[in-house]
Amino acid sequence: MRTQFAHDLRLARRKAGYTQADIAVMMSVHQSVVSDLEGGTVRPDLEQIITLSLIYGRSFEAFFAEVMTDCTKRLKQRIARLPKDVRETAHTFNRTSSLKQLHERLAHPRPHGRA
Repeated sequence: MRTQFAHDLRLARRKAGYTQADIAVMMSVHQSVVSDLEGGTVRPDLEQIITLSLIYGRSFEAFFAEVMTDCTKRLKQRIARLPKDVRETAHTFNRTSSLKQLHERLAHPRPHGRA
């Protein structure tokens, strides 16, 4: 599964003149991890994203956009499986309103960096 992030990552490494082995040493991972990241078969964790950002001197907003899209899709699917007949009590009073707001946020996502 080649992603835009994986493509950008490989391009950034080549532009900087680094080898996958160079990046692996700087990230303290095996070279196969760098290959997997550049191939799009795995996603980097937060520490890896920050390290890559430091190495290349740039942010990888495309990755966050892809992750946001994937998370939005999965969350919509999980919301559809929520029980419909929840009895309203003091503990669930705001449930309907909160779900409505969540649907709105998922339908109309805000630009990155805005809460």
